[in-house]
Amino acid sequence: MRKLALIGLDCADPVLLAELLPGLPTLRELAASGSFARLRSVDPPITIPAWMCMMTGKDPGELGVYGFRNRKDTSYAGLGVASSASFSAPAVWDLLGERGLRSILIGVPGTYPPKPVKGILVSCFLAPSTEVAFTYPATLREKVKALAGEYLFDAREFRTEDKARLVEEVVAMTKRRFALVRGLVSTEPWDFLAAVEIGPDRMHHAFFAHHDPRHPKHDPASPFRDALREYYQLLDQEIAALLSDLPSRTRVLVVSDHGVQRLEGGIALNEWLIRAGYLALKADSLEPGTRLGDLVREGLVDWSRTIAWGEGGYYGRIFLNVAGREPEGAIPSSEYEIVRTKLARELAAIPDEEGRPIGTRVLFPEEIYREVRGIAPDLLVYFGDLRFRSIGTVGWGRIHLRENDTGPDDANHAPYGILIDYPSEQKGGDRSILEVKDLILAHFDKEAS
Repeated sequence: MRKLALIGLDCADPVLLAELLPGLPTLRELAASGSFARLRSVDPPITIPAWMCMMTGKDPGELGVYGFRNRKDTSYAGLGVASSASFSAPAVWDLLGERGLRSILIGVPGTYPPKPVKGILVSCFLAPSTEVAFTYPATLREKVKALAGEYLFDAREFRTEDKARLVEEVVAMTKRRFALVRGLVSTEPWDFLAAVEIGPDRMHHAFFAHHDPRHPKHDPASPFRDALREYYQLLDQEIAALLSDLPSRTRVLVVSDHGVQRLEGGIALNEWLIRAGYLALKADSLEPGTRLGDLVREGLVDWSRTIAWGEGGYYGRIFLNVAGREPEGAIPSSEYEIVRTKLARELAAIPDEEGRPIGTRVLFPEEIYREVRGIAPDLLVYFGDLRFRSIGTVGWGRIHLRENDTGPDDANHAPYGILIDYPSEQKGGDRSILEVKDLILAHFDKEAS
């Protein structure tokens, strides 16, 4: 049976990749001899849940996972971090396992802690260190060490001013990940491979301004102006080495979970809610960067006068304080839609510092998902269509920020990733991330027939 290898490049963008392809002979040949499509991500286009949406064919609403952090209940206690336990829908490797097919899974976001699979698994960047259980089976960890040395799940503090350290660490991480993949596909039985490299995402966040002359922070004299290009050349070389170790006739998919775009600034979401009368605090003077969660724990939010509060991140999450749902709900359930619609309209109208519209999109969960499970945000806010980050902290004394409140950041996510399919008779066009699971299953259906 012809094998299928899925190579995941987190955050690889179709526009950026097309720009860099002339200097990437391996990816260029795969795209030219196969197909190169834009891959529409889910909403929100974020690593978690997007990769597991890809692998299950379910949208975030169906999975009940709306980001790295999600409401655990309708209290004000904050958000819990997603893990493999958050995803109950069967992934493509589970379905393949039922057919007796074996998988090698390496770094697929959403696979920590590791669950049993028919095959082997090395967890994703959510694993805190190699001191925890991060493989299935558990004995695999010794082979990981033998093949990759000190294995790196992620780059430490990629939002940093220490760019030289970051480049060195991402390069080391990527080389070790591909060394592990090559070692495992050469020594373990498998039918399906899924290996995801988080490095492109980390490099985009750190170096997009150095690369993109249109970026407001671009410095043409930056010593890191070629860092992104050189990193992609490294990726291309590592992919070439991996391909040489794959059996002949292996079908190859190179995919990403979302794309990238320049980050132009931030909108202090909770600052705006305070000024607009939606969020009431019991504290008058706050340090810049104060976390709303800290104020909640200290009892400094006046819930009796609070209509809505928000969470920051790549996109804004708005939660309404509804009577009968939240402990001290202030909105009668009969007025929920009136309040939500009014708030959505006002959020969409927030201008830039010069009073100009920025093209914010506000999404309603029940309109974009086939089903809404778990506790979804009442509204999803894409400030400037994700050109502006949502700033959840308070105490800034202003709505507009030039920088991310979690550290230096050059980029935000974009809705389209990539799909290179080799070999393939289909050319170009757009595909959906939710099609990938069925694409993989169809491959093995055809091979079995």
